[in-house]
Amino acid sequence: MSAPSLPPRRITVLGSTGSVGTSTLDVIARHPEHFEVFALSAATRVDELLAQCARFKPRFAAMASPEHAALLADRLAANGLPTQVLRSDDALEAIASDEDVDIVMAAIVGAAGLAPCLAAARAGKRLLLANKEALVVGGELFMETVRRGGATLLPIDSEHSAIFQCLPEDPAAWPRRIEKIILTASGGPFRGRAPQSLRDVTPEEACAHPNWVMGRKISVDSATMMNKALEVIEARHLFGVGPERIDVVIHPQSVVHSMVQFVDGSVLAQMGTPDMRVPIACGLAWPERVESGTGRLDFRQLADLSFEVPDGDLFPGLRLAWDALRAAPGTTAVLNAANEVAVEAFLARQLRFDRIHAVNLETLEAVAPSKPSSLADLLALDASARAAARKAALRLAA
Repeated sequence: MSAPSLPPRRITVLGSTGSVGTSTLDVIARHPEHFEVFALSAATRVDELLAQCARFKPRFAAMASPEHAALLADRLAANGLPTQVLRSDDALEAIASDEDVDIVMAAIVGAAGLAPCLAAARAGKRLLLANKEALVVGGELFMETVRRGGATLLPIDSEHSAIFQCLPEDPAAWPRRIEKIILTASGGPFRGRAPQSLRDVTPEEACAHPNWVMGRKISVDSATMMNKALEVIEARHLFGVGPERIDVVIHPQSVVHSMVQFVDGSVLAQMGTPDMRVPIACGLAWPERVESGTGRLDFRQLADLSFEVPDGDLFPGLRLAWDALRAAPGTTAVLNAANEVAVEAFLARQLRFDRIHAVNLETLEAVAPSKPSSLADLLALDASARAAARKAALRLAA
């Protein structure tokens, strides 16, 4: 097998110690002739980031707080490592937009990743978007920044990467050719459960995903299917189709990662093992392909593939996607903020699992958004929604 013809590319990994970040570095390590780590960032995991700096020798590193950044700098110096720790408030934006960076992997969870994603878009980078919240919160503002900056936006969520891989290369052709986008969902750990049985679910149970290895926040979102609601919103912006042309089906085997139904009635699906290294490798090398390190499907051993309609009583948060897309601009940002607060409270054992949806509903009712026209507007709306969500979570506390 001949190696692909790829120019060497320098990469910033935002959120390098999370599950997507570590998978990205695994793929990069398999192709040192093609990819070089330029910068890494993490929130609080100093030891993990130190180990990554020792292995990949990035030029820069950044952490979320000055205290963690100082600790990392001390440990890098003690180990004789050359990586420079950036300590400014805009450190993430700096490593995402540096002129020497070719590719930015955006793997920071939540709205915290919005500012560096916008910086990368303005700078015209190849932006690998694993942070769905950048689109859920940023919406049209984010997409307009991508267009104006001349950035290349490639989705890394397994579902959106699957859709992207099924579509023609010319985005201008997508809206007229797509009849329906069909997002698949595993159903998470509670598929088939009675809704009333979820009252006493623990964080450990909610994070025990049957197919994927993910971070705690996205694992809880999978258990409530709020991750799929956010993915519906993301798909609407990524592929330029209305919410009425986006559907969700439960696919417990997680082999078909999503499908596109075209106007002639044909359906294309992308299939593969449930391993994030596949969409990551696709984004890093696109339009070429490189080895990802994942196992292969064996169709001789593959169990039956099944599809189900999501249970609206078990997963009430899913329908909020279409409600929010049809509501006033900014509503999706409110929904995202509310859900982040509710999930955080649940993981801290301060809110019952079955009340996450109630916090989201109360916040949507309490906050009347106006159309955001800048990052400052988005951050202000996010802050207002979080304040309302915290009040709701406190009132509904277990």
